[in-house]
Amino acid sequence: MKLKIALLFGGVSYEHEISIVSAIALKDVIKSEKLYIFCDKNREFFLIDEEKMKSKTFSSGEYKKFPKLTLKNKGFFQKALLKEKKIEFDAVLNVIHGADGEDGKISSLLDFFEIDYIGPRMEASTISFNKLFTKMYAKEIGVDFLEYEILKKGEYKTRFDFPVIVKPLRLGSSIGVSVVKEKRDLEYALDVAFEFDNEVLIEPFIKGVKEYNLAGCKADGEFLFSIIEEPKKEEFLDFDKKYLDFSRTSKAQKASLKKEDEERIKEAFKRIYSNMFEGALIRCDFFMLNDRVCINEINSVPGSYANYLFDDFNFVLEKLLRSLPKRKKIEIDYKYINSIQKAKGK
Repeated sequence: MKLKIALLFGGVSYEHEISIVSAIALKDVIKSEKLYIFCDKNREFFLIDEEKMKSKTFSSGEYKKFPKLTLKNKGFFQKALLKEKKIEFDAVLNVIHGADGEDGKISSLLDFFEIDYIGPRMEASTISFNKLFTKMYAKEIGVDFLEYEILKKGEYKTRFDFPVIVKPLRLGSSIGVSVVKEKRDLEYALDVAFEFDNEVLIEPFIKGVKEYNLAGCKADGEFLFSIIEEPKKEEFLDFDKKYLDFSRTSKAQKASLKKEDEERIKEAFKRIYSNMFEGALIRCDFFMLNDRVCINEINSVPGSYANYLFDDFNFVLEKLLRSLPKRKKIEIDYKYINSIQKAKGK
């Protein structure tokens, strides 16, 4: 049976526009039947016609002409003449990048209303969205990472020698990220980062470090991996270069790696994924330092779902959709309250 997927995109974050670009790119990539649900800046939902899935629809405000949806138990609903009509689909594909989509808000809502979806669950979102929590999680599961320091707003000193890289603690797409080569430039870089977050992460900047990206998921008990890509970069992947990733559909080239290094990257991915990211298709970005495989970032909602890294993206997506985590049904029967009332003779 052919599946129907609802692409949920937009949201209230610095990455709102990037989410729109991702959804538009996936329009021509995903072969399953699709519908498009847009979450605007007021967190109102709209059902968008496929032929109107163009950037101008959203920048001009034209999307407001489309049917407004209400999120309720078991699904999204549209007002009809006499009663509400449920929008039929098999599962939601979470395409909201950054806040709302990757910080746990949307996953919590979808879980609360018992709607099936592909995407990170609440705990996974919390761990991957906060770079400090990612480091703590990596340490717990035995995955290596770069040393780091956290600075709070108003702090302007680092213990590291220069150069360093400065990152807002809870943000993606390289927004607010700077490479600082000299001490005199640190304060400005921190002020930029503090515009987006009240905490920043500082790491040593290692020029020419090898970086590798691997996407994948677990479905029916087995891992489905993409190729491993070595992204083209100058000093680091800045916003402009990453922005292009959100609209990518052409296939990436496989990195030239020793077999043992490829297996070590995959092993690190497995440790990160299980069992925290069940139900999601994620992309992990790794650094290789001599013999060390270090996690750099966990992209729990990767740009255009990293479709360009897979030989058969639709096969992977459909297999994941058919094996989403099952919810445990909790029976509420009031036995405890009834037994107390009976004991009291009431």
